[in-house]
Amino acid sequence: MSTMSMIGQLASGMLATCEIFVLTLVFSLPLGLLVAFGRMSKIKPVQLITKIYISIMRGTPLMLQLLVVYFGPYYLFGMRLSTSYRFTATIIGFAVNYAAYFAEIYRSGIQSIPEGQREAAKVLGYTKNQTFFKIIFPQMVKRVLPSVTNEVITLVKDTSLAFVLAYAEMFTIAKQIAAAQTTMMPLFVAGLFYYIFNLIVAVGMEYLEKRMSYYQ
Repeated sequence: MSTMSMIGQLASGMLATCEIFVLTLVFSLPLGLLVAFGRMSKIKPVQLITKIYISIMRGTPLMLQLLVVYFGPYYLFGMRLSTSYRFTATIIGFAVNYAAYFAEIYRSGIQSIPEGQREAAKVLGYTKNQTFFKIIFPQMVKRVLPSVTNEVITLVKDTSLAFVLAYAEMFTIAKQIAAAQTTMMPLFVAGLFYYIFNLIVAVGMEYLEKRMSYYQ
């Protein structure tokens, strides 16, 4: 295999990795907020269900969750799904897993806001929605950004777990080429890609934290 051919295959894997990363954030960030609301709900059944969901997602391996999402429809309902479902199952698995982590981060951020601010907003005539989105939410975002950054960086590396569903992302392709050509170069390139990707994410999130800092 020529160098250009190898680079071309690895590039397609890089694109697949980026797709997993972006789509996971698109779905898990808002889903995590909904789960956080459920976790803080005064309705006991809703609170219990979300608490169990978070416990399962955080207490079991992501790899196992991906396998359950992919094979579950067949073993539970006898549904035969096409190979294209691999990508869908990957996104669903990552999204529901990371939503649980984001939910706990959001919850801690929301609960760290002094209760006096909610009471003051109520006195000023703010509705609950206005209080949350105009007063609580902006402060919560600033407080949880460092924790969210850690999870986002972890997500970059976790995208390699898509190999368990035989989805051809960066790490899977690199392993295949390395095995076929008996060379470590593809794995080295993959490692370099993950490092650069994480570096870009870290710099971007640090810039965002500075932009949102109270003291700037």
